[in-house]
Amino acid sequence: MRGLLVAALVAAAAPAAAQVADLVDRTAFRVCADPANLPLSAEDGSGFENRIADLFAAKLEVPLHYTWFPQVMGFVRKTLSAGKCDVVIGFAQGDELVLNTNHYYTSTHVLVVRADSDLAGVDHLSDPALQGHRLGVVAGAPPATHVARLGLMKLAKPYDLMTDRRVEDPAGAMLRDVEAGVTDGALMWGPIAGPLVKAHPDLKLIPLLKETQPPRLFFRITMGVRAGEDVWKRELNSMIRRNQAEIDAILRDAGVPLVDDYGTALKAP
Repeated sequence: MRGLLVAALVAAAAPAAAQVADLVDRTAFRVCADPANLPLSAEDGSGFENRIADLFAAKLEVPLHYTWFPQVMGFVRKTLSAGKCDVVIGFAQGDELVLNTNHYYTSTHVLVVRADSDLAGVDHLSDPALQGHRLGVVAGAPPATHVARLGLMKLAKPYDLMTDRRVEDPAGAMLRDVEAGVTDGALMWGPIAGPLVKAHPDLKLIPLLKETQPPRLFFRITMGVRAGEDVWKRELNSMIRRNQAEIDAILRDAGVPLVDDYGTALKAP
């Protein structure tokens, strides 16, 4: 009897699931992305997420189509959920706004300092050397909690988390402030900081791999699809698995600091 009930429930749910899955356009690889979110994505295709989208479209042998929208409040609702695309390339694992694929990389927050700074040897936030120094911190990001707990917030300089990057450049401002001595260091998300620091040889990037207190500073990054599109998710999972080496090569070339799945060590090449 229980088996019949389960079968009946599955059968009743099938039409609704199929209707959701039908939103995926199989004639193109449709991506929603921020048009001005370098080094991740840009309308000119120069971001590393653009390169991953190029790779997947080529593997699927379909054209790549973008819907551009700034990653501010309402991004998912107005793009992916509205059926204007079928995937968002970068989403933190566990984000409830989307159905997550398997993760295709793991990265961590980093400390960026001047290479000649007395902070260049710091590799964890509880290091006493940070006391009395002014750090750039993204308001609301995980490192901000550590900074507050360690008594470093009084001197910290905050930067916005959610901005329209067509008109604001908080990451660039953070690096410029470190170079100019406005701040002594910047706490940033590694996939943003790593590629940008490549153009600043006077700066040093330090992955934060030794933090034991919450919140964690590393995140597994997935692709986001609409809820209910499990067949599409499994197809993307398969593509991630088969093309992981090429994905890693794109990320490493961009300068993204790749770490193991537990955020304790850099990922081996």
